[in-house]
Amino acid sequence: QVQFVESGGGLVQPGGSLRLSCAASESIFRDLSMGWYRQTPGKQRELVAAITNLSFRTKYADSVKGRFTISRDNVKKTVYLQMNSLNREDTAVYYCNGLRSWDDDAPRYAYWGQGTQVTVSS
Repeated sequence: QVQFVESGGGLVQPGGSLRLSCAASESIFRDLSMGWYRQTPGKQRELVAAITNLSFRTKYADSVKGRFTISRDNVKKTVYLQMNSLNREDTAVYYCNGLRSWDDDAPRYAYWGQGTQVTVSS
């Protein structure tokens, strides 16, 4: 089964930027629409950005539109999340997963990687 490994998180000041990466273990990655999700304690995991398998379409949560950009490299089996103008509300653990379908924000797989912590603080 495909595994996802997220990286690139860290501590950043408000207004700063980070680039997250998610590497997939299997070539099925190339057939998947992929999403970046985030979770904070006590809250449900939410989809923040998604991209179709050939990068023809992207979508974003309203809270990150204009600040975050999702992209992918199917040769490297990696999806990226460029995050700019970060604010404290972006503090969360970020995960990637396949999408069940483009019209459904639910993750394709029930299991998750370890995630990568993003902390926005001065």
